[in-house]
Amino acid sequence: VTSTRVDLVLASGVSQSAPENEQVIFTISGNNSATMRPVVIDLKDYIGKDIAVRVVDDETGSTVAAYLKESPWAHITFDHFRFHDARPFFPTELTASEIRVLPPMDPVLHAGLSAADAAKAMTVPKGFTVRLAASEPDVVRPIGFALDDRGRLWVAEAHTYPRRAPEGQGRDRILILEDTNGDGRLDSRKVFIENLNLISGIEVGFGGVWVGAAPYLMFIPIKEGTDSPAGPPQILLDGWGYQDTHEMLNTFTWGPDGWLYGTHGVFTHSNVGKPGTWYSKRQRLNGAIWRYHPTKHIFEVFGEGTSNPWGLDFNDYGHAFTTACVIEHLYHVVQGARYKRQAGKHFNPYAYDDIKTVADHVHWVGRQGPHAGNSRSGSAGGGHAHAGAMIYLGGDTWPREYRESIFMNNIHGSRANTDRLQRKGSGYTATHGPDFLLANDSWSQMLNFRYGPDGGVHAIDWYDKNQCHSSNPDLHQKSLGRIFKINHVNDKWARVDLRKLPSDKLVELQLHRNDWYVRHARRLLQERGPDPAVHAALKRMLRDNPDVTRKLRALWALHVTDGLTEAELLELLKHDSEYIRSWAIYLTVADRNASP
Repeated sequence: VTSTRVDLVLASGVSQSAPENEQVIFTISGNNSATMRPVVIDLKDYIGKDIAVRVVDDETGSTVAAYLKESPWAHITFDHFRFHDARPFFPTELTASEIRVLPPMDPVLHAGLSAADAAKAMTVPKGFTVRLAASEPDVVRPIGFALDDRGRLWVAEAHTYPRRAPEGQGRDRILILEDTNGDGRLDSRKVFIENLNLISGIEVGFGGVWVGAAPYLMFIPIKEGTDSPAGPPQILLDGWGYQDTHEMLNTFTWGPDGWLYGTHGVFTHSNVGKPGTWYSKRQRLNGAIWRYHPTKHIFEVFGEGTSNPWGLDFNDYGHAFTTACVIEHLYHVVQGARYKRQAGKHFNPYAYDDIKTVADHVHWVGRQGPHAGNSRSGSAGGGHAHAGAMIYLGGDTWPREYRESIFMNNIHGSRANTDRLQRKGSGYTATHGPDFLLANDSWSQMLNFRYGPDGGVHAIDWYDKNQCHSSNPDLHQKSLGRIFKINHVNDKWARVDLRKLPSDKLVELQLHRNDWYVRHARRLLQERGPDPAVHAALKRMLRDNPDVTRKLRALWALHVTDGLTEAELLELLKHDSEYIRSWAIYLTVADRNASP
């Protein structure tokens, strides 16, 4: 980066008033690394002359001066100018040929905006709007959220982050927010529970709230007919690590097979089991996708690797995808697979190789590593740090090109990226789509997106001037937080309560174009348990519906309600569709009790 460099200048040419007369005899910049490396210059032609060593830091970021003052990447380090009689040789010597000039800093127009101004500053495609749904002081430090069967938002506030408080002194809480009149504002606010400690993940279902708060995975039952806890949190699993408190268990979501899925970062080390389980009988994990069965109470690692995944979602065929940071950003997650790691080694040392990204691109520029592209990678998508994952299946109100695209927030890029998923070989490839949303605000840090019953999308924003995790609480904002609602002009608000529907109506919702209805109806059928009438209707759908994605929905709903026999699954191995055949294999052996 030529704006941060060291020049050697003939002393006679050094002038504040006439810099154009300077004679620079050598210049070199660093290689965007904090590790210092020696540089060797041959000065024999200048023996007897006075030279000046000039350390230059012109990196003011003329378009974003305020932002750069808070950036951890704009600095220059220099030390030890020495003369040698003969040319010295250093194993770590830096040469000019290694240095590639990076693009200029990306223009980010704003920083530290009010909540209302932050919504106004955002740029979205034609036909879309962004409205402020909630903000501080009504919501602060939103780290995760889920939608219930009424479309209400259950929001986890992480006041304790980045350090776990002493036992009994946690300050985290869960809010219930609702738009009661369709104007986009979450005008109803209730506090469900307070005094949680280091919360990082949340989901709703099976009569309660599922909460990740290391070292625990907890379940908080909801008192029937109320929005209050029916009792204290129940600890389902313990042993979750929090060595790195931005890489803990997070991004909870229900899978099509009826399990609760989540992610976990590579620099936090967990040894998970039910309370009281011996150390040797627990499940070790660091970088991983994990899952927990809500009624069988089984925990397992689903896939290993990546970096700090903070996003997970399923496409129309029930295939999982996760987003990551620092390494390439997107992975198609297959059960039992091992993926590229940012650091460390796989627990199984005999894995021949690990699976790489499905993306055919990265979101940073240059060849000097992902960090070198921070705040300079607007042309490629904004940089290496991603949070959230949403494969948009919200119905027909949004333009067709967004369906099946995966959305993720790019933190350094202050924008939402989209990738388009396409089948390739036995898996997928992901191509770079147009960036969907520009926050135009360097403090914006959207952590996740979820579409709702109207097809619109809520986004939680951990609004913070510090873009990078720090264990020092004083480096993070403590009183800010926003939730935005993104709608297309075609979206129509509706008040719903799926829990009140009879089971035959929940079966019909398996055909809905908006997958929000499909997923919630399937989980409600799972909660209600086996029902012969439900099974008969779902088997007709599986048999007669011409759309393979609708057949799959029927198949998943049959599985979670215990409506399939092994004989029926074996018959599906003959099906024309590879998707039906592969899911039939998976479901046949899902309980690890297949017949010979």
